[in-house]
Amino acid sequence: MDIIALIKAERDRVARQLNGLNAATRSFRGDVQTGSSRPRRKMSAAARARIFAAQKARWAKAKGQKVVPIKAGKRRISAAGLARIRAANRARWARVRAAKK
Repeated sequence: MDIIALIKAERDRVARQLNGLNAATRSFRGDVQTGSSRPRRKMSAAARARIFAAQKARWAKAKGQKVVPIKAGKRRISAAGLARIRAANRARWARVRAAKK
């Protein structure tokens, strides 16, 4: 038997299998989704800056350097806004209790 002929025959067989697999992949490509179905979330520049500052502080702490505090930047609700929310909750629960009776 000729070794070259056997190798060529094996190459042709593998090429046919590969063509079949490529055709199957092409047919499924439109139907099968890869990864998550959710759209990718965008991060604001401020959020990236906070993450960067936090990482910088972690590295400074690990190296024994002075750690610069990170500005919190949290929003606070006003007293009037909090009072409106509490009043709305009281009214909501009053309606729920009245509906039970």
